[in-house]
Amino acid sequence: MEFILNGILWVLALYGLFEIIRTIIYTYTYTNLKADGIYVIIAAKNQENKIEGFLRSFLFRLLYGKEENIKDIIVVDLNSTDETKEIIEKLSHDYENIKVSNWRDCKEILDSVDEVK
Repeated sequence: MEFILNGILWVLALYGLFEIIRTIIYTYTYTNLKADGIYVIIAAKNQENKIEGFLRSFLFRLLYGKEENIKDIIVVDLNSTDETKEIIEKLSHDYENIKVSNWRDCKEILDSVDEVK
């Protein structure tokens, strides 16, 4: 019985390693990320009381030269049930450095990141 459990654990571990390698290869091959800057992806869920202050403090550092290598901030809403997405969308209209997405569309944003200026 112990042999079977160890075998199952090794198979799961190898499968996990395979998935990690596959994700790295996929990201490197099929996304247009360039090495000319840093793109920050922030995932948020039900953070209506904190997200605006957090993003404004981050934007302050970005806009006033403290973070010169950061190109854009991509905020991904994880199906919030409060006003988080509306707050993020409002900020994205005020600041061109903020892009809003849901979790499913995040891949499309990553693919077009060199088109976003």
